[in-house]
Amino acid sequence: MKLFENTYDFDYPWEQVTAANWQKYPNEVATHVVGVDVLRRELKDNGNVLVSERLLTVQQKVPRWIMMILGGSNISYVREVSTVNLKEKSLKLRSCNLNYVNLLRVYEMVDYTPHPEDPYNKTLFSQQAQITAGGRFGKLVNTMEDWSIQRFCDNAVKGKEGFDSVLRSLWEEHWDNNSLVIKVNETVDDLGLQMSRRVTEMNAAAEAVIKDSLRKFTILTDYQDLFTEAFDDAKKAH
Repeated sequence: MKLFENTYDFDYPWEQVTAANWQKYPNEVATHVVGVDVLRRELKDNGNVLVSERLLTVQQKVPRWIMMILGGSNISYVREVSTVNLKEKSLKLRSCNLNYVNLLRVYEMVDYTPHPEDPYNKTLFSQQAQITAGGRFGKLVNTMEDWSIQRFCDNAVKGKEGFDSVLRSLWEEHWDNNSLVIKVNETVDDLGLQMSRRVTEMNAAAEAVIKDSLRKFTILTDYQDLFTEAFDDAKKAH
């Protein structure tokens, strides 16, 4: 059995990291996870604990010698059970492979908790994995476990980069106050431009009405004598 351990920090509060976890896959970096299906969700402890079960579909290149041993495809499935505890502010993920378990078992444990040094602004990520190859491979056991550990390291780096990109995108879109201010300002500017155009149109319409009224008034003034004579003649005729 080989062990893998990894820790790093996310520069985002635990609440945001936990919310973003549900949108972690797919992302442009960790392309090996090609599908995520929710199998079960259950609320416990008066809504303070959320338990979820998901099925992850993974596709990645596998060395030919391993494919010859496994005799399968490069697609595998992982069962993940997660627990979010709002009171304790913890997100625990436990996962294991469903394929080839008689040949290779991978059990992963991931924890997200508020960072002890900056609990309001950072999140601590802790990862452990136990990788065990089947005993019947003899000398190949260590080789398979070493390869699995290296693959785990590579995927951990991709996972961190991919999750960072998801967090950054969500921050810019939903959480960044500056972005919200910019959006509000853009909306206000757009409304101001629309109002300005509307006022200009109304002024132009009013000016047209005034000009038409002045034109009619000028006509009446210029032909006042003629209109007066016409009215007088009409009176005399009666």
